Amino acid sequence: MIKKIVFCFMILFLSSTVATAQSNQVEIFNINNGKIEKNVPLNEDIQQEAGNLINGITDVYRRMEPIPNKGMMIKVPLQPAVLVENSLFHDLVDEVIIIIPPKEDPYLMMFDNENKPHFFTFKGKVDPILLKLGK
Repeated sequence: MIKKIVFCFMILFLSSTVATAQSNQVEIFNINNGKIEKNVPLNEDIQQEAGNLINGITDVYRRMEPIPNKGMMIKVPLQPAVLVENSLFHDLVDEVIIIIPPKEDPYLMMFDNENKPHFFTFKGKVDPILLKLGK
């Protein structure tokens, strides 16, 4: 039951993607309580750090349930949209979601042009973007 509730909140969080496609706010979503805990104005430094994570994609995230029950997710709009071209993904991306579970490495979620989610592992650290977001 808890998983269903968390999943519903995740759908609401992710569906706001369409409504806020032109938004310039980074959203920090606390999975534990199912709420956006902070909005931060997007700036060039944050967008560059997100780009660094995208450029560091190494593999597909291979767990059955890619959305954890605990942790946080950071939705970073990319303005302008970025063309991601590698052996795993080839599409224009207008936002990236950084998923940070408590006891495993963080990973990325991006949507293709059909709004289908894709999950990727990456090399690199999330500490620089967390510092820029005040976390």
